[in-house]
Amino acid sequence: MAGALQRGVRRFPWLCNVLLYGGLFAAGDAAQQLLRGQPPDWAQTRRVALVALAFHGNFSYVWLRALERALPGRRPPAVLGKVLCDQLLGAPVAVLAFYTGMSILQRKEDIFSDCKKKFWNTYKTGLMYWPFVQLSNFILIPVHLRTAYTGLCGFVWASFICFSQQSGDGTAKSAFMWLQGEKVNADEEPSEK
Repeated sequence: MAGALQRGVRRFPWLCNVLLYGGLFAAGDAAQQLLRGQPPDWAQTRRVALVALAFHGNFSYVWLRALERALPGRRPPAVLGKVLCDQLLGAPVAVLAFYTGMSILQRKEDIFSDCKKKFWNTYKTGLMYWPFVQLSNFILIPVHLRTAYTGLCGFVWASFICFSQQSGDGTAKSAFMWLQGEKVNADEEPSEK
């Protein structure tokens, strides 16, 4: 069975990577809803899946391959260059696309409102997570599985960014406060304990 799955991934790498990425991102949204004790909002999860399938999975697939072509190999200078490029160029695009895509699908009047309020906080929070993910990705994972690995790690990120999009402010602090049972208002700064 594992051999058949591996042959499928090698034969249809784009399709397998993008579908897995989208599924894991949607599962991250469902998980954060479950953690929040809400009844499932499947329309919200479908929107997350659509953004992940239409943009993030495809962007990740193309972006990771472009990075590998530009900076091939697993030598430290190439790996560090890929991580740096990913965080300075790829990460801002991904955060902007998520908030804007979700706002469009939610038919918000100002589709850039969430970006204006939460972009920098979310980007800075991502800098505490993604460089370590991508470092391991570029060192350990074969090129044809990198988008799938990013999607797997994206499950945790999706839980965070979906929480931030719905009721957080893009900071890890707001997510931790919420996990501790404190109310978080996305329009206010999280209160100090």
